[in-house]
Amino acid sequence: MIHENIEIKLDYGRLGINHNGAPAVMTTYIKDMYPQQQNSFRRPMVIICPGGGYHHHSPREGEAIALKMLDFGYNAAVLRYSLMPDTFPCALYEAAYAVAYARKQAEAWDIDPDRIIAAGFSAGGHVAASLGTMWHDKELEKLLEVLGEQPEAVRPNGLLLGYPVITSGQFAHRLSFERLLGDRHAELAEQVSLEKRVTQNTPAAFIWHTAADQSVPVENSFLFAQALKQAGVPFELHIFPEGSHGLGLGTKETDTKDGTHFQPEVYAWTELFKTWMENLNE
Repeated sequence: MIHENIEIKLDYGRLGINHNGAPAVMTTYIKDMYPQQQNSFRRPMVIICPGGGYHHHSPREGEAIALKMLDFGYNAAVLRYSLMPDTFPCALYEAAYAVAYARKQAEAWDIDPDRIIAAGFSAGGHVAASLGTMWHDKELEKLLEVLGEQPEAVRPNGLLLGYPVITSGQFAHRLSFERLLGDRHAELAEQVSLEKRVTQNTPAAFIWHTAADQSVPVENSFLFAQALKQAGVPFELHIFPEGSHGLGLGTKETDTKDGTHFQPEVYAWTELFKTWMENLNE
């Protein structure tokens, strides 16, 4: 397995960004191939953005998810993107860089460059969905110029969104947007309300949430799914009736000490996602 930490080395100064936080890091989980014993093939790649309200990276939404993707036969990486005090568009740029980097490594990592999924949970879902909705928009023009890439290089082929932060409107997780935008909150809040950014260019999405989520209301997923429907973008949405926010897999593997993140019936999302992936056509 290629299991290494790759620092995201962007020229933030050239991009006009004041980057003061910890460096962004992509941790890879790339399966070995055995060309002398098997026919070569390319695996899907899932790039996972953990949640944490743009304040921290939830460890329960990183490696455990990556290992489940490996179990399905996919390659994976966990992206620990920039957090406060760094603000928008730091994390967006890093997610775009991660997709482009993985696509360039397609041959070395035995990746199918047309099956790269941006995955995210909670605020990490906002990062993934930001890339899914903005990959072709003005927000990424400067980055693409610096990287010498076309927009298609940073476009994910699909989105996996678990209880995602989406809207800055009525059902917002306010702290996520305050941390993401800093003193530009009033200026940019509507711009990063992602249900308003969906177009026919947004990739297909697999979304899941719980109706009982008290931190990021289920309406976030409803709004995004509704926008996808209106744009004619394929999506799959699963709502589980019970369960707190931040469940991860819902199993003991991603539970917390107080037992509030054990909701084993939501583990079904993993098999549902696998079926969705098998039927994903670009």
